[in-house]
Amino acid sequence: MTIVRRVLAARLLLPAANVLLDRTCTECGKPHGKVRAAGVELSVTHSGELVGVAVADVPVGIDVETIDPEVDVDGVAGVALADEEIRQLKRLRGIEKVRAFTEYWTRKEAVLKATGEGLRGDLKAAAPEGIQVVRLDVGPDHRAALAITSAEPPVVRVRDAGEFLRS
Repeated sequence: MTIVRRVLAARLLLPAANVLLDRTCTECGKPHGKVRAAGVELSVTHSGELVGVAVADVPVGIDVETIDPEVDVDGVAGVALADEEIRQLKRLRGIEKVRAFTEYWTRKEAVLKATGEGLRGDLKAAAPEGIQVVRLDVGPDHRAALAITSAEPPVVRVRDAGEFLRS
């Protein structure tokens, strides 16, 4: 959580040691829930060597996934994608199919993080009204998406974590 504390410290103009994080699950009270900090909404993700932290004044979700050629696209698609998304995937083959599936997955997971449902939510459902979903360019080996509860398209700034880790 060092990177999360440092990102929030920069936003809140506090020393990182003064940033208090809370992972209390709203359902059971155990420390495995969505990361929260006073005064801001945030979401955290990681896959492979990439880590993403999204911070906003309104609920936000971020997801990054490695494009994995070994994933059982057809098996997971049946439980995670809407009928139209499955039809689109059936038109693709090989790595293009995996890339498209990973794109769908990151969008869905980002939305479920923004709504607070997490993977308990309905993966097949469309993004609810009032949620903007943006694809993040994180290179050819990953897919990433940001979801934010806003009527307006979000302003997205992608920054290298190195600047936070050096401070």
